Amino acid sequence: MIWIALLAVALALACIGLGVTCYWLAKRLRQEVEAQAQRDAVRDQKFKDLGRRLDAYLEGSVRMGEELHELRRQVAPLPDKLSRIEQRDPTSLSFSQAARLVGLGASVDDLTHSCGLTKAEAELVSRLHQAQKDRD
Repeated sequence: MIWIALLAVALALACIGLGVTCYWLAKRLRQEVEAQAQRDAVRDQKFKDLGRRLDAYLEGSVRMGEELHELRRQVAPLPDKLSRIEQRDPTSLSFSQAARLVGLGASVDDLTHSCGLTKAEAELVSRLHQAQKDRD
């Protein structure tokens, strides 16, 4: 009979131990679930932030592309205009000379001094040469 009582006590202690272990494991599992939920929230916020940044970069790239397209549209007729100016103006030799000097690396100041061009004309020749160089 004592054996049965001892066995019952041992069984009761084992059940209590299992119950405590199950309670501890359930509590630990809840803590891990909460911690994972917090990590998920942080990750989701980072994804949203990255998405907003990417949208901003894309919007900026599109705007830059549009502005570049507009600049190309404005610069495209300049070589023809320069040719017409050279054909009309008997002093166009200075424009041809300036174009050659720009090709050799002359600055705007060099062009104004050596070719007799105004600063605006020298800048125009320099920019046209740069635009032509960029297209090639």
